[in-house]
Amino acid sequence: MREPVEERRPSWIPHTRAWGIGLAGATAVISGFAVFINGYAVKQFDNSSAYTTAKNLVAAACLGALLAAATARRSEDGWTPPRTSVQKLGLLTVGVIGGGLPFLLFFEGLSRATSTDAAFIHKTLVVWVGVLAVLFLRERLGWPHVAAIGAIVAGQALLAKDLSSLRLQSGELMILAATLLWSVEILVAKRLLSSLSPLTVGVSRMGIGVVVLVAWLAVTGELGAIAGYRGSQWGWVLATGVILTAYVATWYSALARAQAVDVTAVLVFGAVITAALDAAVRGVSVRADLAGLAAIAAGTIVIVVVAVRSHESSNREPA
Repeated sequence: MREPVEERRPSWIPHTRAWGIGLAGATAVISGFAVFINGYAVKQFDNSSAYTTAKNLVAAACLGALLAAATARRSEDGWTPPRTSVQKLGLLTVGVIGGGLPFLLFFEGLSRATSTDAAFIHKTLVVWVGVLAVLFLRERLGWPHVAAIGAIVAGQALLAKDLSSLRLQSGELMILAATLLWSVEILVAKRLLSSLSPLTVGVSRMGIGVVVLVAWLAVTGELGAIAGYRGSQWGWVLATGVILTAYVATWYSALARAQAVDVTAVLVFGAVITAALDAAVRGVSVRADLAGLAAIAAGTIVIVVVAVRSHESSNREPA
């Protein structure tokens, strides 16, 4: 006699492409705030790798708590056990090349390269994801996508102002390697999200990634830096860790519902949010950056319109 299959409560967020784009927009807003706040937070620490590890540890714990709550509620957002070796290997891959190794490469590269070059190289993520999504996920990219991605990259170049001195030396190569690893992570995560819940993938990413980061700090003898944090420093760690939690949760929820290239392109809009915060809070003039910000905003709007129209068209198709 067959055992009854346990029914799960449906996710409180509909599984539609439109909702995926909306969640990607929320992730972009969170990213914009995260960059702004981390600009203050990182200055409170002597060791950026230790700070990143502590912040990611908080995010892993918070995501774990959300996963436990969803599982207890018997929601489909709860724990989805990986049943095949491919799924298990995929989760391990997401953790290592998403939540662990790229962070080490990125921050080490950032210490060697200029922040302008680093920001531009990192923002080419949308290009790499677009190429990989077409080749391996069979995602469709029409000319509006190509034009939008071109506008987004051009906007980033305008924000960088002067890329004539860009050279692929050790620091820049490390940042490029981190960006490529994150693009592959998105590809693998997109595959996993067809059968595993976003929180399952998110917890795996941050949990396994933290193990990698802690191991690196232990090998380099820098693990003790975290134990010596003052109360005010832990305040920054908790604040940025909670923001990272929101980022990962909304990001994977978006990726589960919409094309990888679409959600990655929308994510770049976070640069506009950061610029707005700089202007409003710090009084930084953005007049010289208006062209770049406008190009990013225009590219994002095109992506959103194309994705929503595609969603509406699929809904009108006869069953």
